[in-house]
Amino acid sequence: MKSTTFIGLFLFLSAFALLQCTNSNTVEPADPQPGEADLVKQGKYLVGILGCHDCHSPKRLGPQGPEIIPELHLSGYPADRPVGKIVPEAIENGWMLFGGDGTSCAGPWGVSFAANLTSDESGIGSWSYEQFKIALTQGKYKGLNNGRPLLPPMPWFNYTAMKEEDIQAIFQYLKSTPPVRNLVPAPVPPGTN
Repeated sequence: MKSTTFIGLFLFLSAFALLQCTNSNTVEPADPQPGEADLVKQGKYLVGILGCHDCHSPKRLGPQGPEIIPELHLSGYPADRPVGKIVPEAIENGWMLFGGDGTSCAGPWGVSFAANLTSDESGIGSWSYEQFKIALTQGKYKGLNNGRPLLPPMPWFNYTAMKEEDIQAIFQYLKSTPPVRNLVPAPVPPGTN
């Protein structure tokens, strides 16, 4: 009797397991796609920890040192600001010089200015996601395949293996920022300033 009960129980459990494995009505739930608000929140977080503000946000001197000017957040080098005097001897001796608020930088390549990353047309407002991805991961100006290389100190080479979802989150966040009209000046070639 024991063996009959054992065999019956074994057959029942086997049939139950087989039905569970072959049940075509069972659908695995898909990973939920983050909503736009979650994507923007993640992008804001990434922009913060990646240090984008260090170069792309104009600053003023506060009691604790440089502070981001909130209304110019991520708007790049202010177009109406004069370029400071470059010290050629320092550059010739291997130095790279940053402007007082970090939005400009001089080196052997000349002088470069941090881009406007806000949602304004003078920033990335008219950019496609693909352009943004090319600029960020391939170092191409305005994300154009035939664009000039992005100049130092932009560390685009650190982002070549960035996950697609992180790039998308950063892009969505930047597109959600308040637009700041600021046409950043073109780079100054070496020996011009």
